[in-house]
Amino acid sequence: MSEQTTSTNSRIQVNLAGLSKSDYRGNPSTLCQGCGHNSISSQIVSACYELDLVPEDVVKFSGIGCSSKSPTYFLNRSFGFNGLHGRMPSLATGALLADHTLKGLGVSGDGDTASIGMGQFKHVVRRNMRLVYIVENNGVYGLTKGQFSATAEAGLTLKNQGTNPYMPVDIAWEALVGHATFVARSFAGDPKQVKELIKAALSHKGVAVLDIISPCVTFNNQDSATHSYAWGKNHEIALHELAYVPPADEIMVEYDEGQDVEVTMHDGSSIVLRKLERDYDPTDRMAAIRVLEEANACNCLLTGLIYIDTLQPSMTEIYNLPETPLNRLPESRIRPAPETIQRVNDLMF
Repeated sequence: MSEQTTSTNSRIQVNLAGLSKSDYRGNPSTLCQGCGHNSISSQIVSACYELDLVPEDVVKFSGIGCSSKSPTYFLNRSFGFNGLHGRMPSLATGALLADHTLKGLGVSGDGDTASIGMGQFKHVVRRNMRLVYIVENNGVYGLTKGQFSATAEAGLTLKNQGTNPYMPVDIAWEALVGHATFVARSFAGDPKQVKELIKAALSHKGVAVLDIISPCVTFNNQDSATHSYAWGKNHEIALHELAYVPPADEIMVEYDEGQDVEVTMHDGSSIVLRKLERDYDPTDRMAAIRVLEEANACNCLLTGLIYIDTLQPSMTEIYNLPETPLNRLPESRIRPAPETIQRVNDLMF
């Protein structure tokens, strides 16, 4: 970081892009005070600032719900599109195919993703679109007065809603089964981990799914609820300590031999994972499924980087898109020449 002098002689700290942290903020939040979504927005601001991203190089997407209001509260200078309920993935697919030079950041909710949007979620995952897909998961439809969402645990009792009889949808598990190349889970009450995971996700070349438990302080914050602050703090089990290392920085770690896992990203950056109590390899997909099943069985909130694959091609690579984004190609490169069209017509008729 560096400092620059303003006309009032105050000192403003700026990053390598020449921007201050305020350049990454959005409008004041209209969500409930204490909402986990606000904490996530703050960590998106911090992550983008520390990564020296230019806000105009990031495009935001969202659907419907409290979570999908969140993009208003960060990156005011970035373009954004707030779409229909469950349709965020198709918006992101179209925009990021049109301009693959942008970083896509989608924010959704457990209702927006795991109910009406499940079909779109599954397809954007299997296509490995270069998109950070954050699910702000609170287990309820907070915007429509607290009905159970698809991720609410069986047996949860809420005021005016009764008791939920259904088994919950596990978003991290669904992402793994759908062949996502980056799957992580975190807790809004653990801001350091949230920020490091967002930084790593923004550097991933494919789809990065972050299931972040984000308590709804109005409708689902009973101490016994698995989406509450109290339950999260008492039941969180981290897979590892996580640190994101930018490509320009020398890696300085002092772990005992055999006690750390370093994953090199496509841009030369690294994720350094320090093992805690368990011997876990985040590049082993079957191990990832196993630890999720074990966590569900013991009623634990397992957080951290669950799975990563840096070898699978992204959707833009599969289609071998030109270096110039499609939305900037001149007509001469898009429209076939008359003789080419004639040859095609001759073959057909």
